[in-house]
Amino acid sequence: MAEIHVNGQIESADCFPSSSLFVRWSLQLNGGWTLVRGSSSGQTQTDVGGVLRKAYFAHPISLHLGTRTVQGWPRIALEVWHHDTYGRQELYGYGSLFVPSSPGEHELICNIWRPKGTIREEMLQRFIGGGLQVSHPSILTDSRERAKLQTVAMGSVQLRLSIVTRHLDRFGIIC
Repeated sequence: MAEIHVNGQIESADCFPSSSLFVRWSLQLNGGWTLVRGSSSGQTQTDVGGVLRKAYFAHPISLHLGTRTVQGWPRIALEVWHHDTYGRQELYGYGSLFVPSSPGEHELICNIWRPKGTIREEMLQRFIGGGLQVSHPSILTDSRERAKLQTVAMGSVQLRLSIVTRHLDRFGIIC
């Protein structure tokens, strides 16, 4: 069985319209991948941020993945949320990235987007809060469905992941 060990952290979020951000993450496995050890999801603390509107989290991620096939390579899906002045939670956007396949330390930037609504929906979101959300999480990983969406760029999330691989050469992956 091929194995990947992932150790790292969600470091920060940058370029969002306001501060008081937190990130929910989940591991998405397809094909023959299994989670041997670690948590498949988590949530950072809320960072109020400062004048530069950069939120720092340093939220740890530790995963041990195993597979007998390289199809359906694992992804990490991200949701960035915001606490408004009334204490409500508002979804700012979505993003996802593949777990790196090469061993070593990787600095990753995940661009975050949100669905774009009609003029009325955009005005309601601006003045009342809330906003559009995807109807089903599978849209985030299905590129054909995601291509049908109109989106708005929101910001980015920085991750630092260290990857250790084992027996990937048995499946023709040379790192």
